[in-house]
Amino acid sequence: MAATKRTVGFVLMLAFVGVSLGAVHRVGDSTGWTSLGNIDYLKWASSKSFHVGDSLLFAYNPQFHNVMQVTHNDYKSCNGTSAIASYTSGSDSVTLKRPGHFYFLCGVPGHCQAGQKVDVLVKPSSKGPAASPSPSTLGSSPANSPSEMVSAPGPAQSSALSLVSSGVLDLIAVCIVAFAFNF
Repeated sequence: MAATKRTVGFVLMLAFVGVSLGAVHRVGDSTGWTSLGNIDYLKWASSKSFHVGDSLLFAYNPQFHNVMQVTHNDYKSCNGTSAIASYTSGSDSVTLKRPGHFYFLCGVPGHCQAGQKVDVLVKPSSKGPAASPSPSTLGSSPANSPSEMVSAPGPAQSSALSLVSSGVLDLIAVCIVAFAFNF
């Protein structure tokens, strides 16, 4: 019985962790972050729904590309020289910490002009009041300060993360708890 309670506790812990995880969006889907081919990053971004807590995964060859988070003006002019943040690992995960626009481009000369840039519009999280924006963040400028973003290079995320964030594990955990405690 003690092992069952530990198992249920572990599953509940996983479910609560799943609630706090957002979706992982691989920029450019299977094509990734590149200037080759005909990937339209504006079309890609407009086909997605981004929320606070979601992550962008930039997957690219670091010998030929990079990722620069920039202001709206630098995005429009393809200027990566005064980037807010820069990423060069080839597998960069950027967590979207607040609602608003986030602007990214490749800083390699000519790549942004060829279309390797993306404008991501982040909506408030739908996961509860803790993630709701404060009045001070709603009126903020398009530029994001580095303290508002958390990034860490890492391996590509599996689709299991989407399963965790979809609430399926929450439902499974509730069923297990109900069964274990005969609710």
